[in-house]
Amino acid sequence: MKTYRIATIPGDGIGKEVIPAGREVLQALAAAGGPFAFEFTDFGWGGDWYRAHGEMMPADGLDALRGMDAILFGSAGDPKIPDHITLWGLRLKICQGFDQYANVRPTRILPGIDAPLKRCRPQDLDWVIVRENSEGEYAGVGGRAHQGHPIEVATDVSMMTRTGVQRIMRHAFRLAQARPRKLLTVVTKSNAQRHAMVMWDEIAAEIAGEFPDVRWDKELVDAMTARMVNRPASIDTVVATNLHADILSDLAAALAGSLGIAPTGNIDPERRYPSMFEPIHGSAFDIMGQGVANPVGTFWSCVMLLEHLGEPAAAARLMAAIEAVTADPALHTRDLGGRATTAQVTQAVCARLAAS
Repeated sequence: MKTYRIATIPGDGIGKEVIPAGREVLQALAAAGGPFAFEFTDFGWGGDWYRAHGEMMPADGLDALRGMDAILFGSAGDPKIPDHITLWGLRLKICQGFDQYANVRPTRILPGIDAPLKRCRPQDLDWVIVRENSEGEYAGVGGRAHQGHPIEVATDVSMMTRTGVQRIMRHAFRLAQARPRKLLTVVTKSNAQRHAMVMWDEIAAEIAGEFPDVRWDKELVDAMTARMVNRPASIDTVVATNLHADILSDLAAALAGSLGIAPTGNIDPERRYPSMFEPIHGSAFDIMGQGVANPVGTFWSCVMLLEHLGEPAAAARLMAAIEAVTADPALHTRDLGGRATTAQVTQAVCARLAAS
């Protein structure tokens, strides 16, 4: 029997509640006839680790993760620690350290979810947003000088490389090619950003030539927000820069009903390093410890983890269990207008898996 080594990093806030729930669901899936097993290793990195050690994760933390088959991550964010420290010290340290350059975020309206677009049918909103995850606006290039003085200057440079753009475009075109509609929208802002984004557009057109069966179009990022609201059925697969996709994917999750249900995968497509899977909802300290966090985003991230490990049948079983549970309004958490607890939703998904 195959045993997968999974690193769990709950991180901060409700990550400490939903990641154990995700682990419980994966164990229930394996117990229900996998046919595989999981070996979990938990890493207590995050805000509490920072207070104790002065860093969000150990300097050699990547070495501890390197031999894992996948990583299940909760969230990074603590109201008592500056956000740039929590993000760069943990999540981005892993993403960039393992060159997880493709951030993939599926979005659709799950059964039973009352999404805000009232004229939108569930089949009209079935998207995958591919986010460039290694450079662009989050490359970390920049600095500050003369701090505290009137001449203080601060810069953040959006850095794009031909290699970086080529590889994310190819990944997006391949993903679009594998989906039924074979449709890709390239998001840009080349009307105002006349250097890097013009190169982005040019490379998109070059890579499109390698995929003649994929239809593609181009949309300015501001127009894309309106298109997502007004013409959701015109969208299927989307590729955008680090910042643009970060924003658009949160809008997509809200349009699908809640940030609490949205998953993401930080992928190394070449499989040189372990990939990392996480819900997108963040640490949500305002509801931490109340037992009301929605674990569905984590469970759906586990579906992506299973697909990446090459277990499509198990991923489909878990997704079916998730959809059966979201279809029941009595099992909706607070973010979906219900009163169910994290534990109740987790138990319901585990029960579905046991019965499948």
